[in-house]
Amino acid sequence: MSAGVLQRRNRYKRPEEVRFSWRRLRSEVDWRRVAHYVGPLALVVAGLGALAWGLNRPLRAVSIDGSFQRVSPTEIEAAVAPYLSAGFMSVNIDAIRRAVQAIPWVDRARVQRRWPMGLEVTVVEQTAAARWNGSGLINARGDLFLRDASDPPAALPLLSGPDGTEGDVAKRYFAAEPLVGAAGLRIAALKLDARGAWEMDLTNGLAVRLGRHQVARRIRRFVDTAARIVIPRLSDVEYVDMRYANGFAVGWRPGASATAPAAPSAGGASPHTGAGARTPPSGAAAPAPIPTSVPKAA
Repeated sequence: MSAGVLQRRNRYKRPEEVRFSWRRLRSEVDWRRVAHYVGPLALVVAGLGALAWGLNRPLRAVSIDGSFQRVSPTEIEAAVAPYLSAGFMSVNIDAIRRAVQAIPWVDRARVQRRWPMGLEVTVVEQTAAARWNGSGLINARGDLFLRDASDPPAALPLLSGPDGTEGDVAKRYFAAEPLVGAAGLRIAALKLDARGAWEMDLTNGLAVRLGRHQVARRIRRFVDTAARIVIPRLSDVEYVDMRYANGFAVGWRPGASATAPAAPSAGGASPHTGAGARTPPSGAAAPAPIPTSVPKAA
């Protein structure tokens, strides 16, 4: 072959690979300096590993704390049990808390590691403030925490309305309850129907029709005026209709005298005699008799 061909072939010849040499590495690296820095670090890592292994021993005890009326410690133990196979350091605290809070009647839970090999679970129960649609329960924040309670406390006020309105009805109840309570009355039930109309029933048997508009203002007007007028004849009154702009209508019980009671001396207005009597605005003359039919909900 010619010299030109040999030269072209040599162009594509791969360079000789450099082989790793331990002898060369030992001669070029200052191992004493490396040991000076790496040795203490290795000891620290080994110590931390040993400490973690010593701390991450299996859990041996679970302490349960709280004031229990509706929740039993057995339920809490059952919720925590699947996580006890983990070690003291590796146990999933958040997962345990979620499992405990999923128990009916548990409002919130706190889970903490307890030295040396235990857990401490603190539980706060729900406080039921009202019933919802018969068997549901609403707490003091207005949250529906139980939809189908087996034994809802009958003494709690009954709130009702279409599905998904529990928050709105609860908010209305919590706003009205102190106003009504200041008048010496208590709310037995608060209802919101499918048309958006409200009605409030009191524990003394009186029904208060509030309609769909200006509900808060009508509740206050009932407390300030209507309640003081109709309470003296409560046994004769079936309902009070607050769906008037400046007054209210009284629905008398069958057989009751339609003669309205006198107005209180302190600034109240007198209702007109009749089954559908209403109160005039303060300072106005008594109105003419109004029809006994109840106005449409407003």
